[in-house]
This record gives sequence, structure tokens and C-alpha cells, in this order.
Amino acid sequence: MKIAVQCSSPLLQKSLELFLDKHLSTYSKCDIVVRDEPCLEDEKCFYIGSDASANLKKPFSKAQLILALEKCHLELNSQEESAQTHNREKLNPAMDFSILENRIETLTQEYQANIIRAVKAFYEK
Repeated sequence: MKIAVQCSSPLLQKSLELFLDKHLSTYSKCDIVVRDEPCLEDEKCFYIGSDASANLKKPFSKAQLILALEKCHLELNSQEESAQTHNREKLNPAMDFSILENRIETLTQEYQANIIRAVKAFYEK
């Protein structure tokens, strides 16, 4: 989990940087952006504030912060995975495996014939 911190409050910015030192990353490489102002357009935004729309309400502990961020990260990953699955289903609707099954059957028969030929050759000597 890579996290970027962008807060207008210097005190909150420094506190979050200390709490999240192992997870800090740049904005361009991060999974989640922690902010102290509401952000509607950014889906990877994690809002910390006092109002009801906040992802995490002030005051909070380091453990509460980590747990809330992990939950947010899991939700973002599950949304991303479901979108990828949906895109794959669009590209490959109801794949026909008959060609693959026929190829496997042919290879199996060839393999069986080679084994029988090898065994016969061994015992005919």
C-alpha cells in the first residue's frame, strides 16, 4: 500500500507522515491520497475531517488510521479487479473450447501410440 499525504494543515501533514512513514510515496506512484479537504473527483482520495462525509473522523489514533486505510485499499483493489474481470468477459464472451479439446485428444493419442511403439520395440529384441 503506497500512500501520499497532501494536507493544508502542517500539523496534520507532519503527523500523518510520521504515522505512515513505511507507506509514504509520491502522488504519481501512490494507491491512496490522504487529504484534509473533501475531494469528490479523485477516487483514490482518503478524506480526514470532522464532518460526516469524512473517511476518518478527527481525532484518531495511528491504529485507526492504518485500519481505515487498509479497508480503503481493499475496496479500491476489489473495484479494480471487478472492472478488469468485466473487461475480460467483454473481450472473450463464452469461449469455445472444442478446438482445444480436439487438440488435446490428438496429442494424447499420439503420445499413447509412441509409448506402445516403445514398449513393443523393447520386448521384440
